[in-house]
Amino acid sequence: MSEEPKQPTFSEAFAEAARRSGFGQVTPGEDPTGQSLLRAIGGVRGLIESILPGLAFLVLFTFTKNLVLSVTAPVAVSVVFVLVRIVTRSAVMPAIAGLLGVGVSAGLALFTGRAEDNFVVGIVINIVCLVVLLVSLVARRPLIGVIVGLLTGDGNGYRTDKAKARVVLVATWCWVGLFTARLVFEVPLYLAGQAEILASVKLIMGVPLYAGMLWVTWLLVRAAYRTAPAPAEPDQPSETP
Repeated sequence: MSEEPKQPTFSEAFAEAARRSGFGQVTPGEDPTGQSLLRAIGGVRGLIESILPGLAFLVLFTFTKNLVLSVTAPVAVSVVFVLVRIVTRSAVMPAIAGLLGVGVSAGLALFTGRAEDNFVVGIVINIVCLVVLLVSLVARRPLIGVIVGLLTGDGNGYRTDKAKARVVLVATWCWVGLFTARLVFEVPLYLAGQAEILASVKLIMGVPLYAGMLWVTWLLVRAAYRTAPAPAEPDQPSETP
């Protein structure tokens, strides 16, 4: 009888998800470059797929105030992204995830008739991320430490190494600051019904701020997790003839 395939553990599944994320493209210990940072945010294609739907909403709603057109156009753009990935046989899940988010946001805005509800999903995601980060800090398992430990195979090494512990703690608080800043700006604009300004703020505090925080995290963990060079082997004494 053939053996059934082994189901991955939670840690293995979490590690694989981390590798596929931006964190997985930023190898702790290596020197950061513009090219590797671009790769971490999905490359040029990922950058376009992240920015264009939101930009389409901002431009269309600012100039037309037509809610239906403004929220359906980004959905159409996202569908095109999925089709392009299918045709080019690229990884399709990032585009599908983007389409799902844009589609749910558009549906909510059309259901309520309020343009600002197009941003509810993003606000909720920011709240969830912030809560997860804070819970990890309260549990003394800073999320950045958990992720970096899984990516490097270091496990809980940050709990026994003071330098690593300090670095992952600071990095986790930096991400707390990012999501807090987004909510501080976006929630009041949402409550005030300022859809155009909210769209602009989301674009500015979206991919650019995420990329910047990845860079900062990279710099923070680089020194603490830099792989030590292997010790040189002693010279073998030469044999006398």
